[in-house]
Amino acid sequence: MKDHIARTIILSEGNASDKRAEIRQYFHKTWEIDDQLYTAIVNENTLYKRADPLRHPLIFYIGHTAVFYINKLILAKVITQRINPEFESMFAVGVDEMSWDDLNEANYNWSSLSEVMSYRKQVRDLIDKLITELDLVLPVTWHSPFWIIMMGIEHQRIHLETSSMLIRQLPLEDLQDNELSQICRQDNTPPVNKLIAVTGRTVKLGKSQQHPLYGWDNEYGTHEYDVADFQAAKYLVSNQEFLEFVQSGGYQEPGWWTEEGWNWREYTQAEHPKFWVMRFDKWYLRLVTSEIPLPWSFPVEINYLEAKAFCNWKTAQTGLPVRLPTEEEWYILYDDHVPLDQPWWKTAPGNINLEHYDSPCPVDIFQFGEFYDIIGNVWQWTETPMNGFQGFKVHPCYDDFSTPTFDGRHNLIKGGSWISTGNEATRDSRYAFRRHFFQHAGFRYVISQQPVPAFNDFYEDDLEITPYCELDYGKDILQFGNFSHNLAALCQPYINNTAKALNIGCGTGRTAFELAKFCEKVIGVDFTARLIKVAEKMKTQQKIKYLLPEEGEILSFQEANLADLNLQDVAHKTEFWQADASNLGAKFKDYDFILAQNIFEKIYDPMNFLNIIAQRLNQNGILIISSTYNWSEKFTSKEKQLGGFRQDGEPIFSLDTLHQLLQDNFTELQSPRDCPFLLRINNRTYTYSIAQVTFWQKR
Repeated sequence: MKDHIARTIILSEGNASDKRAEIRQYFHKTWEIDDQLYTAIVNENTLYKRADPLRHPLIFYIGHTAVFYINKLILAKVITQRINPEFESMFAVGVDEMSWDDLNEANYNWSSLSEVMSYRKQVRDLIDKLITELDLVLPVTWHSPFWIIMMGIEHQRIHLETSSMLIRQLPLEDLQDNELSQICRQDNTPPVNKLIAVTGRTVKLGKSQQHPLYGWDNEYGTHEYDVADFQAAKYLVSNQEFLEFVQSGGYQEPGWWTEEGWNWREYTQAEHPKFWVMRFDKWYLRLVTSEIPLPWSFPVEINYLEAKAFCNWKTAQTGLPVRLPTEEEWYILYDDHVPLDQPWWKTAPGNINLEHYDSPCPVDIFQFGEFYDIIGNVWQWTETPMNGFQGFKVHPCYDDFSTPTFDGRHNLIKGGSWISTGNEATRDSRYAFRRHFFQHAGFRYVISQQPVPAFNDFYEDDLEITPYCELDYGKDILQFGNFSHNLAALCQPYINNTAKALNIGCGTGRTAFELAKFCEKVIGVDFTARLIKVAEKMKTQQKIKYLLPEEGEILSFQEANLADLNLQDVAHKTEFWQADASNLGAKFKDYDFILAQNIFEKIYDPMNFLNIIAQRLNQNGILIISSTYNWSEKFTSKEKQLGGFRQDGEPIFSLDTLHQLLQDNFTELQSPRDCPFLLRINNRTYTYSIAQVTFWQKR
C-alpha cells in the first residue's frame, strides 16, 4: 500500500489510546493527500478558474474542506468559537446544481491562496488538539464528538475525488504531474464482453447503528427487495466497446436517448465521451494531469445519460432487454465475489483506494470470480435513483448530505473508482450524482426482464419536516387562520411593492410566497436543507405531497398546491437558499425589509444575529421579528439565550434583551403583537404556541 494511503477506521474495537492515535494518523494522512492533490496546479491563478460551469473554482474546495470541520463542530457544540466567520460562511456550501447553490461570482470575493492556507493550518492545528484532548469512549457512535471529526475526514476524502475531476477539466498547460500521477501505462487487447448468468434472490440492505465503520446517513435503515435472475456483462464497458456506439451514429440518433438525455446532448452538442480528445486524426484520453493515446481497453467514462443511450442502442442491436443494473443487482455481484470489505483487505482487490494506479486501467486486470472490476477502476452507474432506506434518519449535524438528492434526479453510483478512498471504498457507501454530471464513472450492463422500480412521484415522508408542511399548507383546525399568512399580513403595512425582502427562517416557503404578493423580490433562507427542498419544490412544481401521522403507524397522504392559495402568480418572485442565521453570508445584504421568523429558538447564536442584522438593511429598512422565546440548550447554549433567566436576582425576559441589543440602530415602531400557531403531532395532538411579533426601523 502506498505510504500516503490509509483506510477508514474501525470504530468499535480496541482501546481508547490506540484508537486516538489511529484517528490522528488517518486525519493527517487525509490532510496530506488533500494538499498533494493541489500541487498539480502550476499557477495560483488557475485556482480561480471555473473548470466546470456547474461548480465553484478550486479555491473554494481548498477552503471548504477545512471550513466543514469548524461548522460541524460548532453545530455539535464540540467547540463554541469560530476561527474566521467570514470564511466559514463563504466556503460553507458546495454545489450540486440545487436551486440554493450559489454560482454567481459577484457574490464572492475569493481570498488569496496564502490566506486560505493560513486558515487551513489553524483548522488542522485545532483538530489535532481536539483529537488529543477530547474524551474518547469506544465504540464511537453518532453522538460522539469523534464522529464529527470522522465526518470531517471522510468529507475531505470525498472532495479528494471530486476535486480531481475538476482538475481533469482544466487546461493541461495549467497543470503538472505530482505524487498522484502514477498512471497505468498498460493497454491490453480489449476483451470481447460476454454475458454471465446470475441467480436472483432477496437482497437485504442497510446498516445498523452498531456497524463498526463510519457511515453517512443514507447507509442506515433497512431495505429488502426480491431480485429476479439476470445476466450481467463480464467486464465494464471498455472504450473499444463504446466506440461501436459512437461510430454507429449513436450521438446523432435521438431514438436511443431519454428525453432528458437528448436535451443534454443537444445542449452540449456532444459527439463522443467527454474525455476522448481527437488530435491529428488520432484519439487521446484526458486523465487528471496528462493526456495519453486512448487506451481502448480502459473503461469508458461517461455520464448516466450516455450509458443509458448505449443500453437502448444495445437493446436494438441484440433484441435483449439491456439496461444498467439496479443497486440491488449490483449488491448480488458484490456479495458473491468480494469476500472482504475495506478496511479489512490485506491489499485492495481492485483498482481502488489509490493502492494500485492513479488512473483507470484495462478492464481485464482485476478479476472477481467470473467477473472483472466488481469494485474499483471507475464508478458504475445504476438505474436506481438516490433514496433513503426504511427508517432513514438524518444526522443532526449534516441534514443536507443526502436529502437534497432524494428528488428522482440523482442516480446511485456503486463500486468506487481508482481514487475512491475511506468510506467511498466500503461496501455500504451510497453516493449519487445528477445524471448529466461527470465523475470517474462508467458502467456495466445487465440483461433483465424485471422492471426497475419507479421513483417519479415523491411524497415527503420525513416526519421531522412534514409537520412544517402542514403548518404552512394544511388545515386550519382552530379557525384562527394560517400562521404564515397572518404573519405576512402583520408585515404588509411596512412593505411597498418595490421592496427587496429577506425571510430568515422561511421553512417550507409559505411566508415567502405570501410576502411576494406585496414585494418586488423575496429571498427565503433557512438552515435546514430539507425545508428549503420543500419550498423550492413548491415554487418550481407548484405543489407538494407529504405524509402525516394520523394514529400510531397509520399515515395519511396529503397534497397542497399554490393555486388553491392564490399564490401561483407570485412564486416567480421568490428565491430559496440554505444559510446559517448565526453567521449569514456576505451576499445577504441591501434589503428594504427583513423578517426573522421564529429563528431564535433554533439557532446557536441569536445575540450575534441581532448584533449584525442592521448591516444587512438599507437605511430606514424594516426588521420584524417573531419568536416564542422557547429556549433550549439543545440548540442555544445558556449564555447565548436572550432571556428566561435571572441576573443579579432579577428576571431577564427576551423582549428586554431585544430592546437592549437593537436600541443603538433601531426604533421600535409599535407595540408587540401576538400570532398563534399549531404544530401538528398527529390527528388529535398539536403543540399550541404564540409567537410575539416585534417591529423595528433602522435609523
